[in-house]
Order: sequence, then structure tokens, then C-alpha cells
Amino acid sequence: MAASFDIQMKVPFHDLDPMQVVWHGNYFKYFDVARFGLFDSVGVDLYGYLQRRKMVFPVTRSSIKHILPLRFDDTFICRATVVEARYKIALDFEIRRPGTGEICTRGRGEQVAVTLPDMTLEFEIPPEITRALGF
Repeated sequence: MAASFDIQMKVPFHDLDPMQVVWHGNYFKYFDVARFGLFDSVGVDLYGYLQRRKMVFPVTRSSIKHILPLRFDDTFICRATVVEARYKIALDFEIRRPGTGEICTRGRGEQVAVTLPDMTLEFEIPPEITRALGF
């Protein structure tokens, strides 16, 4: 079964734009918090992978759909769900309000495996990561 992870967060004042809603770029920050919570929950340490195997996992594609705005002090749940982990790591993201379940934002991020120092693109995610992510 593919891995999924939920984290509850609260909008701080410094994440707002002049219209008093969350600035669009901050949603990617929320996605990253959920992404690394998911990796941690299944025992995947990407920083450790860099140290041991000289391999990094850069984000190569990201998308976002804003549906309802978040405002100062709003509580929300960000869910990260693995949808692919063989040739790339693809995660779907969803931000929703905990009380009503209203979906505020949806997104996707894709990462590939790259070996350092020559920046060689690997055509598969290492099998131990693929297994940990449920594929």
C-alpha cells in the first residue's frame, strides 16, 4: 500500500501576502513539511542517503491548484500521498480544513534520483526507498 502522511499546521502571520491570504509560494513550503514527514514516517532519510550513497533527489516538477484561500491563524491538514516510486518519486498533496474537510489546495511534486558529483540521472529509485514508500 502506498504511503500517506497527514500533518496539522497553522498559518502564521508572516506567510500572508498584502491581500491577507497565504502567499502562493508558501503552499510549497507546507507541501515540503508533509513530504519530509512522510519520508520520516517510513524510515527514508534522504539526507543520510546523500551522505552514504552520494545520491540526491531533486524536485523536477511541481504543480498547484488553489481552490480556497488560507488566512492568518487558520488550522489546516496537509496530506502527502505517494503515487509513484519506481522511476521517480511522485507525491500528491492536499490541504484541507479539519472541521469541514473543505479542500483548499491540491498539488503534485516529482523527484528523481541523481548521483553526485557528476549529476548522473538514475533511471530508477533505489529499491529500498521504493519498498519503504509502498511500491
